[in-house]
Amino acid sequence: MFVQLTIVVLAGLAGPLLSAGPRGLIPRVVGELAAGVVLGSTGFGVIDASAQPLASFRALGFAMLMLSAGTHVDISSPAIRQGFRRGAVAFVAVVVLAVPLALLIDRGLNLNQFPLLAVLIAGSSGAIAFPMIEEDGLIGRNIAFLIAWVAIADSVTVVALPLALSSSGSIAAGIGGDAGIIAAGVAVLTVMRRVRKTPPSKQLTVRSIQRGWALQVRLSLLLLLGLAAIAERTGASTLVAGFLAGMILIRLREPGRLALQLSGLANGFFVPVFFVLLGAQLNLRALITSPSSMLLAFVLAGAAVITHVGAARLRAHERYVATGLAASAQLGLPAAAASLGLSMHLLSPGIAAAIVAAGCLTLIPATVGVLWLASDPRAPTRDQ
Repeated sequence: MFVQLTIVVLAGLAGPLLSAGPRGLIPRVVGELAAGVVLGSTGFGVIDASAQPLASFRALGFAMLMLSAGTHVDISSPAIRQGFRRGAVAFVAVVVLAVPLALLIDRGLNLNQFPLLAVLIAGSSGAIAFPMIEEDGLIGRNIAFLIAWVAIADSVTVVALPLALSSSGSIAAGIGGDAGIIAAGVAVLTVMRRVRKTPPSKQLTVRSIQRGWALQVRLSLLLLLGLAAIAERTGASTLVAGFLAGMILIRLREPGRLALQLSGLANGFFVPVFFVLLGAQLNLRALITSPSSMLLAFVLAGAAVITHVGAARLRAHERYVATGLAASAQLGLPAAAASLGLSMHLLSPGIAAAIVAAGCLTLIPATVGVLWLASDPRAPTRDQ
């Protein structure tokens, strides 16, 4: 066990090393995926992602990835409220554009995955876009619109993805499971907002800090695991459970110390392990040897860029091309689709690899879009 984990953690270091440039043009997760591909079923076969305990670590890493993504979506933040109406309209426009494109791709390649393709094309990734926006210190009305748009797209597609992957007979069960997770999450949020204001709760928090109990981290993990357990029992997805747990934590306005601890736990171990194991699980040989799979990767990425730039043209006041490119960033959602599809035996290895490859391809125009927005001399930043 420890030999395999050592190899996986070591492979995960490829991510930070490749993205260590002055502007980090290569996202960290791309290096982690690439390392997994080299060591997994596509390459040397050193890592068997389906073996225990690696399969369990991959599931935990997936849950932590979605928790991390959820913490980027604070629906009560001024930036999201400021751009909510325009962001919602932009997302609706993306959906309207995505549906015919998804149908065209599905019919043209004979995939029988129309709902999944529509969700993937319409998605955005706050976990990718928000850190790039923060790094460049971008602010202003157009950035508020972009943040709200990505947050709405992230939230809706996270809920829709498991349903898009479900068979017609299990959609009702999936909706019921998602509803149960959301109800439990709302109940936890309501209780925690009241309990944390009581004197005993405040005293316990102080003692935890003084004595190093890490009580808030334990409770955060308990929330994540509890919602994931509901997903497991009801047939819903841990994707929704993890994302909602992250949204609850950011809504509770927990101190920066907890955010730092969770970030260290997620980004220092579980999330890199997930991406390395996902890369090891992917069979890129099936992608390379299948012209239809390679075509799917490029047309999916192209469709995502086209729909997002088209929607930005309708709602962005300025630099609509750059805004649309930035909003087209996708990686967590395609990775989740591939992981869920493979584990549920709903996607072939070639299609799963194509979906992840398409997500990686969108990072190129998204990075260009953010750099373009940052290069605008008229664009306000926090440093000004």
